[in-house]
Amino acid sequence: MFETGYLALYRSGELKRRAEALEARLACCDICPRNCRINRLQGEMGFCHSGLLPIVDTVCQHLGEEPPISGTKGSGTVFFGNCNLRCVYCQNHQISQNWRKEQAKEISFQVLAEKLLYLQNELGCHNINFVSPSHFVPQILKTLLLAVPMGLKIPLVYNTSGYDALETIKTLDGVVDIYLPDLRYASNKIAKFYSQAPNYVEHARNAIKEMYRQVGNLTIDENEIAQRGLIVRHLILPGGLAGSEESLTWLTKEVSPDVNLSLMAQYYPAHHAALFPALARGITETEYDEVVDLLDQLGIENGWIQEMSAPDNYQPDFERESHPFQ
Repeated sequence: MFETGYLALYRSGELKRRAEALEARLACCDICPRNCRINRLQGEMGFCHSGLLPIVDTVCQHLGEEPPISGTKGSGTVFFGNCNLRCVYCQNHQISQNWRKEQAKEISFQVLAEKLLYLQNELGCHNINFVSPSHFVPQILKTLLLAVPMGLKIPLVYNTSGYDALETIKTLDGVVDIYLPDLRYASNKIAKFYSQAPNYVEHARNAIKEMYRQVGNLTIDENEIAQRGLIVRHLILPGGLAGSEESLTWLTKEVSPDVNLSLMAQYYPAHHAALFPALARGITETEYDEVVDLLDQLGIENGWIQEMSAPDNYQPDFERESHPFQ
């Protein structure tokens, strides 16, 4: 029977050791590529506007992820507040870039642990899906130390923009079962302009290679539910701004031609995108077809492709009380 890796790490004491080491790094924070070097233990705020306690905006049963993640019972999704990016087109901008409001949503580690158990036991979700976790990795591990003896046992999904520090990802070896990173850009210049993310390409690529080293290709159970592995997301942007050909070529050559790719067509001009001419429209059918054709050219056979109608179905509203997704 499959057992998630963090259970063995908890029993051996290794999970506690890593959690303590990560928390200590918050005193001069280098958890993500920003390297703000501020003392989050004392409440100092860097780029992510987040201190010691986790900021959790929404906890829900999410049925809109990739099929082996959502399955039939949904993915137990934890939407963290704030972010270490500033994407001008962010679809989750209500919680990623509204830090004054989000700071009021700090919760204790105990409360977060209880929420994880609620997703597992009460809602029956297939996994725990941490969304935008890059600035809260120490908090995740500290929460696991409380949640495991309470009975948490389902796989963990690390659902990230890809702007992760390599050394931090290394500390998650054996903790995270399923990595779900974005491969968002092939140009540092474009990444810096539209997401304020210096050296995004190197950080994302190094992180993804390490993720693949840890978990390999996707494995699923008899019910086609993900147990372990890497799924790389790539969002098609207008005007080729995502650098799809370069990024997907790199993925097949430097990671694996067998990697599972989630090709996303859900872009729409959210947040401040209307102020940027290149992003002020959706993708065209020609742009969509060109990237889809790339998959055949590169021999990418594993994964999923969103349809052109995807933007109609992926417009979250975190002000909605019931669920951010209809």
